[in-house]
Amino acid sequence: MTTTTSPLAIAATGLRKAYGDKTVLDGIDLTVPAGTVFSLLGPNGAGKTTAVQILSTLIAADAGEIRVAGHDVATHAQAVRAAIGVTGQFSAVDNLITGEENMLLMADLHHLSRREGHRVATELLERFDLVEAAKKPASTYSGGMRRRLDIAMTLVGSPRIIFLDEPTTGLDPRSRHTMWNIIRGLVADGVTVFLTTQYLDEADQLADRIAVLNGGRLVAQGTASELKRLVPGGHVRLRFDDPTAYASAAAGLRGAARDDDSLSLTVPSDGSQRELRALLDRLDAAAVEADELTVHTPDLDDVFFALTSHPADSATAPAAAAAATTAAAATTHKENVR
Repeated sequence: MTTTTSPLAIAATGLRKAYGDKTVLDGIDLTVPAGTVFSLLGPNGAGKTTAVQILSTLIAADAGEIRVAGHDVATHAQAVRAAIGVTGQFSAVDNLITGEENMLLMADLHHLSRREGHRVATELLERFDLVEAAKKPASTYSGGMRRRLDIAMTLVGSPRIIFLDEPTTGLDPRSRHTMWNIIRGLVADGVTVFLTTQYLDEADQLADRIAVLNGGRLVAQGTASELKRLVPGGHVRLRFDDPTAYASAAAGLRGAARDDDSLSLTVPSDGSQRELRALLDRLDAAAVEADELTVHTPDLDDVFFALTSHPADSATAPAAAAAATTAAAATTHKENVR
């Protein structure tokens, strides 16, 4: 049996925030192990940015216990700020000065000496491939360059936790992939990344764990694979070249959907190793072997639409959220026990 002992970079329990009679966050719980990417998904207005603002001390929660980098956000906000960096939806870059001047300005804000500030600025400009543009006004930068500079500025203070609030919104596909590589590099260096995004493939590619927020409530948490298994529609497709083998498999796999024209069978499956192994055992018992086996699982788009298609305060949402979280927890437990 294996267990995870990674310290928590972020831990929030019962996090609540309301503006007048509008409840934005309704008692959410979050845990983010250090050195991982945690992605918070949700439709517009779900409360993602509010969660980031509270965790990064920009606004106060109405209720809840919150610790970031081991510090209580309510009582030790300054210690939290010293440990984190924040890159918001809108760039903090000053377009009237050069990229290098933006970096040196951040160094001054972090009270670095002139020599140390120049050293850090030079290293980060090299790391983010901005050396050639360093002396040019930021107003001349492309969107991707401006976002790279924005994150480089965030790293001046050497934060161990970084909040990225929709960092690739508006970027072209090449710039998005460049940003993904930057995020992977940060995590490889031990940095924890709290990522909000509108792009589900981005969370699928980057996140160790994902939480889905809808109407101020968390409706599911887990790895991308765990969340995909919560949505029905997964299946295994078996194709045969030999009609005799196809007939034998169909007889041994009762309940499989047949396609006699293509000699293929479709078997419902959640895509887990356990179910796939059981399916192969049934084929062995029938003494047949498929010529082609394809596993189809729902993607995060399917998960997102399934979990956010109804208001979070509807009669069915709490039960759906409980079922989703329980299923994800059970899957995690099984994988740890193996």
